[in-house]
Amino acid sequence: MKLRDFIVILLITAGISVVGNYIGYKVNPIEAIPGMLILVGIAVAGILLSKFIPVKIPSVAYIVTLSTLLTVPGIPGSAFITEHVAKVNFLALATPILAYAGIYTGKNLDSLKKTGWRIVILALVVMIGTYVSSAIIANITLKMLGQI
Repeated sequence: MKLRDFIVILLITAGISVVGNYIGYKVNPIEAIPGMLILVGIAVAGILLSKFIPVKIPSVAYIVTLSTLLTVPGIPGSAFITEHVAKVNFLALATPILAYAGIYTGKNLDSLKKTGWRIVILALVVMIGTYVSSAIIANITLKMLGQI
């Protein structure tokens, strides 16, 4: 897929997310657009990094690393980024992404059928493992902070 296609898809997703952010969370689109454009910019930068760095790492790893580094307190511009991105609700972002995932799954339903019942068990184990691991980490962190 070409970079231009990625940018178009990201901008469409951003537009849908801004509308969802307004409808679901009453955030003025004018306030949310700068944060959304920052997110799109970080995503494009991560995609570019994955294309130009010769190590085969998924672009999402570059995007997460870049966004983490850009929002570390003390990094120039981190307060600006954090302030504007905070106006974009995560669930407003998740809605179009989950819609794309549903379309992709429906498009590849024959491949999904071939995996059989084992995929259901795998999905359940992954979800339970993620939940339990998150609860353990949260419990340890809260105890270390003296909250519980």
